[in-house]
Amino acid sequence: MTMSENGYTPQKGFMETALSKIHDLNSKEMPEYDLIEYDPLLDSTNITVKVWMKIARDIEERYDMYHGFVILHGTDTMAYTASALSFMLDGLSKPIIFTGAQIPLSEIRNDGRDNLITALILAANYDIPEVCIFFENKLFRGNRTTKVSADELFAFDSPNYSPLAEVGVNINLNEKLIRKPGNSLKVCTFEKHQIAVLKIFPGIELEVFNNIMTPNLKGIVIETFGAGNIPKIGGVLDGILKKAMENKTVIVVCTECLRGSATMGQYESSNGLSKAGTVSGYDMTIEAAVTKLDYLLSLNCDLNTVKELMGKNLRGELEN
Repeated sequence: MTMSENGYTPQKGFMETALSKIHDLNSKEMPEYDLIEYDPLLDSTNITVKVWMKIARDIEERYDMYHGFVILHGTDTMAYTASALSFMLDGLSKPIIFTGAQIPLSEIRNDGRDNLITALILAANYDIPEVCIFFENKLFRGNRTTKVSADELFAFDSPNYSPLAEVGVNINLNEKLIRKPGNSLKVCTFEKHQIAVLKIFPGIELEVFNNIMTPNLKGIVIETFGAGNIPKIGGVLDGILKKAMENKTVIVVCTECLRGSATMGQYESSNGLSKAGTVSGYDMTIEAAVTKLDYLLSLNCDLNTVKELMGKNLRGELEN
């Protein structure tokens, strides 16, 4: 990103020039690297499934050429992309590390330099066969990560899973938390599906659900109160859930809380969801729930299989 009259915007060729000015990248302690710049460059708010697929295919094409991969990505949707890649890249045996900056590299005072240097060192020298996010001296599992701050350098956190590595004077891996390497890489293609995310709030008119409950809607992630609770207003909810079942729409229930799990049936206010065939997202982030749902729908499984797999740990994204 560089500053323009309309605010920060991606600038073609800037990254190559900026990296050439970071002399530490030429140190003998640093790995060799190749820079691949996309065209057009995108603000991360404009990232789509199509871009996720391009990143996955580019990794697949060059997979045997490198020890690891570092992906420079805007912070706004980094957790979504990292979650998506974790499901797309099955059988991973090398590090895929996302990083970026809260203060753009174009500024004199920025956090991008250290994030980049450490991400490169981790990707080249450590056996971490996962899609990760490295930020502010911590390496997180990508599909466990969410953005927690818009203006602090500690932009990301993994509330329900400890960091895979912590970087201080030394680099300390939490090896027991790191997944085992796969045997061979397989890229899973994401197809186009209509998926909605709905946040529950006090006084919500549940009738709003009726407006989106069409046969084209393949999945809904509901961000509920506490352990999976939702207000019960007359028979409105029952009608909505019945329509979802008729349309074969998968409903996944996640909690709005950063920590903890959606456990339907624990309270009476979640019983309706539990009895209607909705699926618990347990302690998944919204980012992981959305991208996992897209992944499972793309496998063209039957509805019951999609529901069953949503509740199972596939890439370290949940504990149930």
